[in-house]
Amino acid sequence: MKILSSYSIKGGVGKTALAVNLAFALREAGRRTLLLDMDPQGAATFYFRVASAEKFRMRDSDSLTEGLRRNIRESDFPGLDIIPSNLGYRHFDILLDGMAKRRRQLRKVLEEFKPDYDVILMDCPPNITLLSENVFRASDALLVPVIPTVLSRRTLEQLADFFRDEDLPVKKLRPFFSMVQKRNRMHREIMDDLPESYPGFLKTVIPFSAEVEKMGVHRMPLLAYSHASAAAIAYRSLCVEILSLAGP
Repeated sequence: MKILSSYSIKGGVGKTALAVNLAFALREAGRRTLLLDMDPQGAATFYFRVASAEKFRMRDSDSLTEGLRRNIRESDFPGLDIIPSNLGYRHFDILLDGMAKRRRQLRKVLEEFKPDYDVILMDCPPNITLLSENVFRASDALLVPVIPTVLSRRTLEQLADFFRDEDLPVKKLRPFFSMVQKRNRMHREIMDDLPESYPGFLKTVIPFSAEVEKMGVHRMPLLAYSHASAAAIAYRSLCVEILSLAGP
């Protein structure tokens, strides 16, 4: 089982769009997929027409596992299950702080789902907290959407610096360009330069697309209602690239 995370310090970079469409593409590729919506905003939950998670008490890793398992929902697409978000997830850090090995609890919990899924994909909130540190340690790879702008570049550098400071493997970071407008000169210049600093930079580029913004209207992945659009093709290509790196 592979554990992947859609993560960025910066909001508005296409993080949830990645999680939703990659989960769908993984399911299309025959992988039993569990999408875990860790963001209290619950956008991924909304896109899949799933009700918010029921509240549950997390006292230790066993109760966390039980609570997450109880909230698994089937999506409208066989082979893709969802653990929806809840506003109570904003307290995740406080709950983790009271547990033993507080930076490693999430990996222990997610391993319990190994018999049931080939891939667990997490949509994560855009911050660095104790929950984020759990995500960093639990994930086999962090997929980091980067808009080719100065601020988005800066947040990627901050994330890489955090990994180095905390002795986390920087090779887990798998940035890729998102919401790209190739007519934009800044976008072109940063795309030419930035990958040289990150050996793990993915080659697939996700273009800016108004079709992606319609996910909120359709309440389903882009790949389900606009499968031939340029962005949908790019998400499928990204899925193929990720699977080729991750192995079976």
